[in-house]
Amino acid sequence: MIEYLLSVDYAPFTLSFKLALITTLILFVLCMPLAWYLSQTKSKSKPFIEALCTMPLVVPPTVLGFYLLWGLSHNSPIGQFFQNYFGISLVFNLNGIIIASCLYSLPFMVQPLQSGFESLNKNMIEASYISGKSKFKTVLLIALPNIKPSLLTALIITFAHTVGEFGVVLMIGGSIPNETRVAAIAIYEFVEILDYKNAHIYSLIMIVMSFITLLAVYLFNGKQKRNRVI
Repeated sequence: MIEYLLSVDYAPFTLSFKLALITTLILFVLCMPLAWYLSQTKSKSKPFIEALCTMPLVVPPTVLGFYLLWGLSHNSPIGQFFQNYFGISLVFNLNGIIIASCLYSLPFMVQPLQSGFESLNKNMIEASYISGKSKFKTVLLIALPNIKPSLLTALIITFAHTVGEFGVVLMIGGSIPNETRVAAIAIYEFVEILDYKNAHIYSLIMIVMSFITLLAVYLFNGKQKRNRVI
């Protein structure tokens, strides 16, 4: 069994983890100010922005992937612009699946951060402003350290969700070895060729990883609650 595990091609997992790490970092940078804005604003446009941010949860991945493929292909204005001026292709490569993953995993980063910011004591935020701190310093030095459970949940769930992505990645990236063939796509292909042995191994690895990820989140959040009680 050990010899078989050592002989398994782990390249799809390496690519999945690379994609998940890049996606999580990009989304954290982009979603932190967005989540802060949504938690503080009283604008009438807030429900519309929240609806747009949440849409990837309900729109089928193949639908999202199809329109991304259509919008970023060489024949689209965006695809042509990046190809002509930067020599960058946005489909059927790592660039494309990063963009797709960022859009598809957006709600998993925004919602926990927004909930965390909304739970903060408003007096603490006002005191930070009164003391002369800018919004950026207030978010970075005051808000984030006080929403650790929400922050950890956002980072870990976004990472784990990206590792398991299938439909949207397949639509815009295909299945190119060492380029776009992530673990979820590899499992699908194993099942297609009736290679259930490898499909079981890959699936079990994904299940174990998912369980460990969720367990880490619940253990950390439970510890934080106990510390607040004490």
